[in-house]
Amino acid sequence: MQGLVLNGSNNVFEVECDDSVIRQCSIKGKKLKASQGYYNPLCPGDIVLIAEDLLTEESGQILDLIPRKNEYVRWNVKGRSPQLLAANLDYILCITTPDEPPFRPRFIDRALAQAEYQNIEPVIVCNKCDLATLDPQIEDRLVNWEQLGYLVFRVSAKTGEGTPQLADFLEGKLCALMGQSGVGKSSLVNVLDSSCVLKTGSLSEKYGKGTHTTTKGTLLHLHLNEALLGGRHGAIASIIDTPGVRRFVLHDIASCDLALYFREMKPLLGTCSFGMSCSHTHEPGCSILKALETGAISQERYESWQRICQEIDTGSWAD
Repeated sequence: MQGLVLNGSNNVFEVECDDSVIRQCSIKGKKLKASQGYYNPLCPGDIVLIAEDLLTEESGQILDLIPRKNEYVRWNVKGRSPQLLAANLDYILCITTPDEPPFRPRFIDRALAQAEYQNIEPVIVCNKCDLATLDPQIEDRLVNWEQLGYLVFRVSAKTGEGTPQLADFLEGKLCALMGQSGVGKSSLVNVLDSSCVLKTGSLSEKYGKGTHTTTKGTLLHLHLNEALLGGRHGAIASIIDTPGVRRFVLHDIASCDLALYFREMKPLLGTCSFGMSCSHTHEPGCSILKALETGAISQERYESWQRICQEIDTGSWAD
């Protein structure tokens, strides 16, 4: 039978099977050909073929991986290999905050580029909007992402601001939450489903960074809070709560290709005087520099692109 991977580690995976039984499953032979080269062989959202244990109903073996519709990956620096975060997604939700932890737009730009590369539609969620009136520079970045066609939610897990709209969007979809430690992913899940209680953590006072409260990715079926949907009953959303990260390192994207995954730059590629050999930094007749001068490309996004290119080339990634 087939099953949906909910979570797993150390070659043991929790699989929700077609017969509605959740089984603890190991990989037969401990390897899957389709996942060779990855830091982890499977991730939440994967669909697998399993054989049930004839002696213990709650156990089974994973025989094969059904081809993925998509996968969201980051480069695991310590493991020196790509790490699967989630698979078969409708959307990836990139969570950020105006403060606590500090707003880091380049982190989001990296997450957006990785999503664009893997053909997953990203959505931006700015949590903790109750902390203060948004700094004009932060609001400008949110508006700029909206102008590029990204859907942006401004929400507060603490006050409930924006959560009805977010719940309505999530209904019937499989989405993954990703973001830095401390941005409040687990808090948002707790608000969206009042019966679901995930552990939340406080920020490190010394560095203003979050502590890792979600240690492994887990797929959750949320029974969306009726109060957020005007009293409507029975609404379900599937969420993959991924572990918080301090550094999001791009996988399989070369610096010379990065502009392909910046929406405002992609249409201009190849139209420069120097064609595809243009570096978009100093050449006369560069379409991207011209768009920067006219404001069609924002200075902040252009600088973000430059910094990420530098990070790719040097292998030195900021938080």
